[in-house]
Amino acid sequence: MTYTNQKNLWLQSQNVDENTKKEILDMDEKTLEESFYRYLEFGTAGLRGILGAGTNRMNIYTVRHASQGLAGFIKSKGQEYMDRGVAISYDSRHCSRLFAEETAKVLGGNGIKVYLSDSLRPVPQLSFAVKHIKTAAGVMITASHNPAKYNGYKVYGEDGGQMPPENAGIVLDFINKTDIFNDVKYEDLQTLMDKGIVEEFGGEFDKIYIENVLKQQINPGVVEKSQNFKVVYTPLHGSGNVPVRMVLDAIGVKNISLVESQITPDGDFPTVKSPNPENQEALSLAIELAKKEGADFVFGTDPDCDRVGIAVKDEKGEFITLTGNMVGALLADYIISCKKERGELPSNGIIVKTIVTTYMVDKICKENGIAVENVLTGFKYIGEKMNSYKDTGSNTFLLGFEESYGYLTGMHARDKDAVEASMLIVEMAAYYRNKGMNLYQALLSLYEKYGTYRERTIALTFEGIEGADKIKAVTAGIRNNPPKEIVGMKVISLSDYSLGKKVIIATGEEEKITLPKSDVLLFEMENGAWLAVRPSGTEPKIKFYIGVNEDSIIKAENKIDDVVEFVNKEFVK
Repeated sequence: MTYTNQKNLWLQSQNVDENTKKEILDMDEKTLEESFYRYLEFGTAGLRGILGAGTNRMNIYTVRHASQGLAGFIKSKGQEYMDRGVAISYDSRHCSRLFAEETAKVLGGNGIKVYLSDSLRPVPQLSFAVKHIKTAAGVMITASHNPAKYNGYKVYGEDGGQMPPENAGIVLDFINKTDIFNDVKYEDLQTLMDKGIVEEFGGEFDKIYIENVLKQQINPGVVEKSQNFKVVYTPLHGSGNVPVRMVLDAIGVKNISLVESQITPDGDFPTVKSPNPENQEALSLAIELAKKEGADFVFGTDPDCDRVGIAVKDEKGEFITLTGNMVGALLADYIISCKKERGELPSNGIIVKTIVTTYMVDKICKENGIAVENVLTGFKYIGEKMNSYKDTGSNTFLLGFEESYGYLTGMHARDKDAVEASMLIVEMAAYYRNKGMNLYQALLSLYEKYGTYRERTIALTFEGIEGADKIKAVTAGIRNNPPKEIVGMKVISLSDYSLGKKVIIATGEEEKITLPKSDVLLFEMENGAWLAVRPSGTEPKIKFYIGVNEDSIIKAENKIDDVVEFVNKEFVK
């Protein structure tokens, strides 16, 4: 069906409200095409898209459509799953509460029990709620760290992790069989609450979650021993403010300054270009406050509080941001070293990370007799490994993390948890401060011990129909004509995860990749360098991940600069 036909269906439908119809009539032709040329793609993380009218946009109709598909999946599993129900939460984005309520109305209208968050809460609390209440599924309304014009619909399985591909595919089948208007069942929210089908959860649940987070401390009391330890925190207008401050207060953080202009939840994110703690710009106000207050340490969480970014002083006394790879390596070493020192390091301990995350952790684990397992990008794959270890008893989970600033140590959740990570990173900063070091100096000490590993991610955005075609063309061009050498470094192997095979370039020998198939290419080069290419599954982006291992920071950064230039010149064009 053409975008024009889809547009007309919406305009003619009695189920579409007049304001939405007016929005459609006011669109220019390009916007109409972008809004209606396809249905917003339901992937393993659910939906994510620009707010607005149309099949390719986030609105109450596409949210209801997805919810009816989820309802079909749950109903197909029987009454027990319907009675266990679905936990729903949301962040500070535009329409988040509205979309959460619409989800509840559809699920409840299908006779499925619903537990609806009484206010905004972070992703990890939704993951925890699914596990704690033992619901059949969960829905989090969020677009993570995307710009303000986006929102999303993130679906969780009964284990508290993002729904795995097989079940997501079944939900998608139900969505595809459902007419967006005529087949969706929903009921008034208050009526459903009066019937007891929809039930809100809140304060008491928060206490239980915080208790579980506090159990993950590595060195209880270390913060209180650190005299005059000052930190600055910003929730970036999101959902982290309350739980993060509760946890920090509980572990003894007394000198904490907040970026006042970024405390209030606000879907416009008015003080930043993008509420993404991966970007130093997002922490600029926090860094200014730290300089004014004489603070040692700066950190910020994204709107749904599953990612945390930090800034510390370098050798010149200037605040610099540390990457997710750097913080992950620091956490891995901190957890292993402290447990080892106390004789508490389990012999079957394991750290799980993604294939595009720093190889430095592999080195840290190897030298400490700890296993490391690499999985595809997406925390759901880390969650699946956690479930496997729990079921089989094969390994003791120590840490899961990905380069995009997401970390988890406890078994209380199955998604990255910036509440817990904030606690551990602040604790780690206090631990090193007691040794006369900050986290940057601690990182340099890791370089001395394990080698200088540096990484960088290039994320290129190509929006709309033309952008989607561009991303496909760039990926296909690299796959069909892979380089044998990158900036003077021979390519040793090429792993194509879409084909499930790794090819050794010198011999042509092939090795089977046991991970699920995914649209990722990974080039491994001389000297431990590597380059991965991955179109994003949730954003209109193609990402290039670069890692090098040199004998100095300057050499490492220069090498990465060379690879970046190569990517822009040879791959993107």
